[in-house]
Amino acid sequence: MVSVLFVCLGNICRSPTAEAVFRARSAAAGLDVEIESAGTGAWHVGTEPDVRAQAAGLARGYDLTAIRARQVSDRDYERFDLLLAMDHDNLATLKSRAQKTTHDRIRLFLSFAPELGLNAVPDPYYGGDQGFEEVLDLIEAASDGLIAHLSA
Repeated sequence: MVSVLFVCLGNICRSPTAEAVFRARSAAAGLDVEIESAGTGAWHVGTEPDVRAQAAGLARGYDLTAIRARQVSDRDYERFDLLLAMDHDNLATLKSRAQKTTHDRIRLFLSFAPELGLNAVPDPYYGGDQGFEEVLDLIEAASDGLIAHLSA
């Protein structure tokens, strides 16, 4: 079984959305994958995802209600086959905390959707509802690319 950890800054918007989307899409594809999300920061540990992320996800059939924010731990670097960062800052933070031997497991999530021409999933936290829709679009595309990668 492959294990994937989605990572953003606070684990209340982008990474829990990625967890829910990838959980649903990988199950529909028949993949047996362990999926979690975490943040590089600890500000929101124990809280549920942002209500706007939950509403946007639910409108597309993704349930984020059971997810609770947590911070990336040292154990995650050994436990997960892939640690997928939402942006360059979180990628750099993950790599700075990791042993060099695990750097090959740490990637940008959007690297699985090169057709988008983007590297980072923007943080929608300080914007309006449209930002959460954009995040979902990007995450759905990258999830499909990741499923294709894991299925190959």
